[in-house]
Amino acid sequence: MPSPRSAPEDEGPLPEAPLPTPDPAPGKEPGKEPETQKQKDKDKDEDKEVKQEVQQVASGTADAGKDRRTGTGAPLPEPPHKVLKSLLGAWALTACSPEETAAVEAHLTDCAGCADEALRLRDAVGLLRPANDLDLDPLLRSRVLEGCLDRRPARIPVPEWASPYDAETAKLDALLRDMGDAEWRAPVLLRWFEDERPVERTTTVAGVIGHLMAVDGLVATALGLADPLGAAAPPAPATPAARTEACWQATTDTAAPLATRVPWRDQSHTLIRTVSFAGRGAAELSVPYGGPALPLRDAFLDRAFECWVHAGDIADAVDYPYKPPTAGHLSRMVDLAARLLPGVLAGRRRAGLAAPPQRLVAAGSPGRTLHLEVEGSGGGHWYIALDSPGALGTPDHTVAHIALDSIEFCQLAAGHVSPEEAAAGQVGERDAIRDVLFATASLSRL
Repeated sequence: MPSPRSAPEDEGPLPEAPLPTPDPAPGKEPGKEPETQKQKDKDKDEDKEVKQEVQQVASGTADAGKDRRTGTGAPLPEPPHKVLKSLLGAWALTACSPEETAAVEAHLTDCAGCADEALRLRDAVGLLRPANDLDLDPLLRSRVLEGCLDRRPARIPVPEWASPYDAETAKLDALLRDMGDAEWRAPVLLRWFEDERPVERTTTVAGVIGHLMAVDGLVATALGLADPLGAAAPPAPATPAARTEACWQATTDTAAPLATRVPWRDQSHTLIRTVSFAGRGAAELSVPYGGPALPLRDAFLDRAFECWVHAGDIADAVDYPYKPPTAGHLSRMVDLAARLLPGVLAGRRRAGLAAPPQRLVAAGSPGRTLHLEVEGSGGGHWYIALDSPGALGTPDHTVAHIALDSIEFCQLAAGHVSPEEAAAGQVGERDAIRDVLFATASLSRL
């Protein structure tokens, strides 16, 4: 008996089954597109026709072109309602061509709906911002150039030792720029220390700026620049106090603010520019202060310190916050005061205001030393020679130690804090501590 034959499906690949035909949607016959698709195509055709009509109206060929169906030269009919309605916005803005304007205005006489829409659009256009003149301000170029010159970095860098003065004068000028007349005449209390007692004097903001300008004039004349006091300058050598009195006599407090601020700011710019272009030897030029002289690098630090101190006086008078110098600049100011202390201490001894030295010390040799520790921003450690300005202060010969905050030390050097209240920490010989504190206060002046 023969074995049963295998089915065709058991050998070779299976035949592909036909894909099922989706059932037509209810209410739709097979092979027909949905009504929504037909409507979309119809809308696209109508939009295309509208765009063509708008282009024809804009080009002026709607009335003179040929009939699209016959190709004859018969004029086209009036643009349809949809085309003219689409031009209402441009018509309200008076942006239509003459042909478009004539067609729209003719249509408005026959179509109440478009007429109302055109009226609303025209009223809305009246609320828009009026068109600005497109002509440029003839002074625009000069203002742009002036702004660029004020903000771009200097081609010639400012010397490092002059940067504190540059920064502090710029800060003070920013404070003065926003002041009104009433603030400019606000009373300002100036304080400093003379011998063994504090001294006070009241002036105005204008008087303070005049004082800064008069003393800055000592640096200006040392650089060969004109004296800001002119004919009112006292005969040389004049102290900062004498020059200030001469300036206050030559100017009145009722003068306009710019009568004092602008010359002072111009002078500070001139000083910075002059030392920036000067050679390396300029830093050692001598600047007389009516007695002891300072090298130019120290004179700029002194002027930066006084500018900051008096800017604080002005800020207190007008109730305005004012920030201290940066840590790097503050450290240089403290260092200058510490380097000046041995000479000031020797001068107070000659005047009988300090204890005599315990022993003589040769110049350059170590002697009795006070350790000055300044804490906070810009602080550090300095060793002050006590017996002679030429002696060398060293840690090994320390007989006293004073610790102060950097701002407090500067306020003491400005005469704004009494020596008895200055030191936060005191250890060692009482006479040495007292002499150094009073010598620090004696660094202040008008």
